[in-house]
Amino acid sequence: MSVVNVPSTATVGFAPEEVDFAMSTRQARLKWVVVVDAGLPPGRAANAAICAAAPTVTSVPGPLGTDAPDAEGTMHPGLPWAGCSVLVADSATLRTIRAKATARPDVHVADVPAAAQSTRVYSDFVSAVGETRTEDIDYCAVSIVGPRNPVDKIVGKLPLMP
Repeated sequence: MSVVNVPSTATVGFAPEEVDFAMSTRQARLKWVVVVDAGLPPGRAANAAICAAAPTVTSVPGPLGTDAPDAEGTMHPGLPWAGCSVLVADSATLRTIRAKATARPDVHVADVPAAAQSTRVYSDFVSAVGETRTEDIDYCAVSIVGPRNPVDKIVGKLPLMP
């Protein structure tokens, strides 16, 4: 599974002083959603969502909380403190959502082109994407982080992944 990080002109993320683990996810300045192609079978959909989220946490500052020790002292890695909704859309809507998100400099986008699930060698994936015009690429998933209101407008009333 491969992911293409779409560079933005501005850094999107939480400043250290914005990270508040006592805050409701609905109060956070930024919203994180992963939109998955509703037509994918469950295993491929889960794979696409995970692969879209992975580069997001390395590119967007501050989305993960601190590690959480349990009662016996075993550590559990930090999770997204401001939440992350996994939504579904048909492939045409997914392409439109990606286009709207990439048009905004205040939104981070990481996408998973469909070629990622049809190739097994990374260089084959890169070649397949390189031979396809942007408007012709189908997507398995798109991860979006940005200001709450614009992200809500981009994804509309999409349903949560079942």
